[in-house]
Amino acid sequence: MNPLDQIPADLSVAHLLSQDADGLVLRGSRCGRCGEVYFPPVDSCTACCNGEMEPLHLGAEGNLWSWTVQAFMPKSPFNSGETEADFSPYGVGYVEMPCGVKVESRLTSADPAGLRIGMPMKLELVRYGQRADGTPLYTYAFGPAGEL
Repeated sequence: MNPLDQIPADLSVAHLLSQDADGLVLRGSRCGRCGEVYFPPVDSCTACCNGEMEPLHLGAEGNLWSWTVQAFMPKSPFNSGETEADFSPYGVGYVEMPCGVKVESRLTSADPAGLRIGMPMKLELVRYGQRADGTPLYTYAFGPAGEL
């Protein structure tokens, strides 16, 4: 199965994603009173204490706001099924969505030559490891949306 065909039922971040006619989108929420936007979705607004939040599709594209390369294996509770011997560095960044909210995300590239602040990014699912039984693990990530 191509992970982009549908959201796998056992995807650990499935509650953060929706699928529309154009593909995957991030799910957030917006305060019905003051308009504050959140990712991940929340039940109440920290800006005005309103408890009536509206679901909001944040979309699938944004601009790279900041980034770094995770060059060492993350500590617990992160568990990708990797060991120190087979760990591969990966990019991590903040992507600013059109509504202004910044989403922390894994990036599809860890190559500094291929990343720059402000570049357009697109949402996708990526494999980041596997369970002990060999079942692949996927998460959302952002990758460059076009040529530099």
